[in-house]
Amino acid sequence: MIKHYIKLLRISHWIKNSFVFVPLIFAELLWEKEYLVTVAFAAFAFSVVSSMIYVFNDIVDVESDKEHPQKKFRPLASGVISIFQAKITIILLMVLVSGLVFIFPLEFNLILIAYIILNVLYSLVLKNIVILDMISISIGFLLRVVGGAYVIGIYISSWLILTTLFISLYLAAMKRRSELVHTHKTSYITRKVLEEYSLYFIDQISAITAGGVIISYALYSVSEHTVSHFQTENLVFTTIFVIFGIFRYMYLVFNKHKGENTVEILLTDIPLIVNILLYIITVTLIIYF
Repeated sequence: MIKHYIKLLRISHWIKNSFVFVPLIFAELLWEKEYLVTVAFAAFAFSVVSSMIYVFNDIVDVESDKEHPQKKFRPLASGVISIFQAKITIILLMVLVSGLVFIFPLEFNLILIAYIILNVLYSLVLKNIVILDMISISIGFLLRVVGGAYVIGIYISSWLILTTLFISLYLAAMKRRSELVHTHKTSYITRKVLEEYSLYFIDQISAITAGGVIISYALYSVSEHTVSHFQTENLVFTTIFVIFGIFRYMYLVFNKHKGENTVEILLTDIPLIVNILLYIITVTLIIYF
C-alpha cells in the first residue's frame, strides 16, 4: 500500500524543488550549515505542498484519468486508493505544512501561499487555457527560486530569474509537444488544451524559449554584478553545459519522442545526467574554489 501512496504523492517529482537551492548556490553560501538547513526545510515545504496539489489534481481529474491510456494506472484512477483516503491525505499534508511555516519568514510563507493558489487555479481552470497553461507552470518554478532567496534573505540576479522563467517555459513546451505527438498517433486527446495547439506553434515556442535560456544564462555569467561578486569571468565557460542540456533535451523530444515525463528523462538519460553533474561540479569549483 505504501508504494501506492508514494506514487500518489509523486515523490519522484520532488526533484523539481531543487530549484529552491539555486539562490543559495550562487550566493556562495552552500557550505554555510545554517543557510543550507534552512533552504533544505524550504525545499521540503515546497515538496509537501506540491504533493498536496498533485493529490488534489488527481481528485479533480479522476474520471478523465480513468479513460487515459497511461493515467488510468494512477492510484485514484485505478481504485487502489479511494477519494476519501486521498482527501484525508490532503488534510494530513496541510497539517504538516502548517507546522513548517512557523520556522520561515513571512515573505517565504507568502510565496508558498501564492504557489498553492496558482496550482489550485491551474488544476481547476488555467490548464485548459492555451498559453496560460504553460505560463502557469513556469511561474511555479519561478516561485521556487524566489522563495529560495527570500527564506534566507539574499539577493538574486534578475538574469537568473529570467533564466528560470525561460527554462521552465521551455520544459512546458517540450511536454506539450510530446503530448501533441502522442495525440496524433493515438487519436486520443490527453488534454483539452491540446486542441488549441499545433506542432508548428509549439516548435516556435520551443525555439524561442530555448534561445531565451541560453542567452539569459550567458548574460548572467558575464554581467558586471556576477563578475564582481565572484571575482572571476570563468563562469561564462559553464554556458556550454547549458547549451548541451537544452539541445540534448530537444533531441530526446524531437527524435526519440520522449518528454511527457520530465523527471523520467532527467533521471534516466545518461548523457543528460553526466552533463548536469559536470555543470554542478564546474560551477562549484569556479564559485567556491
